[in-house]
Amino acid sequence: MSKAKKGGTGTPATVALTGAKVEFTLHPYDHDANAQAYGEEAADALGVPYDRIFKTLVAEVESGLAVAVVPVAGKLDLKAFASALKSKRAAMAEAAKVERVTGYVVGGISPLGQRKRLPTVVDASALEFETIYFSAGKRGLQIETAPANLVDLAGAITAPIAKLG
Repeated sequence: MSKAKKGGTGTPATVALTGAKVEFTLHPYDHDANAQAYGEEAADALGVPYDRIFKTLVAEVESGLAVAVVPVAGKLDLKAFASALKSKRAAMAEAAKVERVTGYVVGGISPLGQRKRLPTVVDASALEFETIYFSAGKRGLQIETAPANLVDLAGAITAPIAKLG
């Protein structure tokens, strides 16, 4: 993996990684405007297994919005997510609210560089890989980096929050 180029433009996520002097690789791909499953589209376009590409979801818990980072191979276990955040319940947040709060569009939401730093939980399966992929902050662009980099920069906790299958 090489370090990203200094300066220039980028997404808030790539700016955060560059500013932290973290090693990462960008993986652009041609986004299909008709795609509904953004994570699966990225995995297929990049030839990466579904369990190594992570999607960023935003849910509401009692304390407000929170971020879940789970493999595209699975679904978010809302009960486990709520429990990880010491909350009684969780429900998926409304897309318009998510876009307003994060500053990203659905399908391009990165767990890094959001307008407001939200509590973040990364599925524990991420730690099984040397590197993982997640959105760089726009459709058609993925970041590859060590899972510890994501956890550190997002101020995240890890917990088993994905239901696979």
